Amino acid sequence: MTGSVVPPSASTPAAASPQAAPSFRLAYVPGVTPGKWVRIWQDRLPDVPLELLQVSAAEAPEVLRDGRADAGLVRLPVDRTVFSAIPLYTETTVVVVPKDHIVAAVDQVAAEELADEVVLHPLDDTLGWERPPGQPAFERPARTEDAVELVAAGIGLLVVPQSLARLYHRKDLTYRPITGVPESGIALSWPEDATTDLVDDFIGIVRGRTVNSTRGRRGTAEAEAKDGKRSGKDGALVDTRRA
Repeated sequence: MTGSVVPPSASTPAAASPQAAPSFRLAYVPGVTPGKWVRIWQDRLPDVPLELLQVSAAEAPEVLRDGRADAGLVRLPVDRTVFSAIPLYTETTVVVVPKDHIVAAVDQVAAEELADEVVLHPLDDTLGWERPPGQPAFERPARTEDAVELVAAGIGLLVVPQSLARLYHRKDLTYRPITGVPESGIALSWPEDATTDLVDDFIGIVRGRTVNSTRGRRGTAEAEAKDGKRSGKDGALVDTRRA
C-alpha cells in the first residue's frame, strides 16, 4: 500500500546508531596551569580528546555538578557531601605591591606589618577570610584582576595566592610572601557519584602512576579521594614552586 512503512526484515540489519567518541572535559580555575598534565594525557590517551574549560573559583562547583566538566582543578575547600577531592598542593600567599613600595625591599612580610596599609578585598577572593589585614578600602573591587589594577594606581595592596600574582603580573608591580594569613590549596575534584574510568585515568596522571597501573583503577581513585577527605589540609602537598 502506497505510503505504508515496511518494518525491516530479520535478514536486514538495522542501521547502527552512531556513538560519540569519548572525550574528557577538565575545568580549571585561574592560577592553575594544567599544561604538564594535558601533555601526558595526550601522550598516554591520544584517541581521547581532552577539552579544557577555564572557570572562576566560584563557578567551578556548578560546572562540575551539572556535567559541563568531568573533573576540575579547583581551590579548596569543596563540598565533600557532593564532590570527591584529592589535594594536590598548597600555594604560598603573597602581597602584591608597587615596585617602589617599602615591602619590595624585604624578602618576606608579616600580616601585622600591613596594619596601616589599605588592603584590597576583591569579591572573588579565594583565601576565604572575612577581611584581609590592614585597613579596608572604600569599596571592594569585583575581580582580583581589577584589584591588581588598583594596586598599580596606588589605591592599596593585595593579598592573593602566588599563582594569581603571577597570572596578573605587571611590570610596575612585584610581590612578596606574607605570613600569618590563610593559604589556598589546589585539588582535583569531581562529583562523588561520577568516578568514571577517564576520571581515574586523569587521577593517575596527576598522581604519577605509570601507564600500566590500570588494574582496579576505580577502587584506587575512590581510596585516594577518601584518604584526601580524612587528611584534609594535612593531605595537601607543599608547592615546591614557591618564590
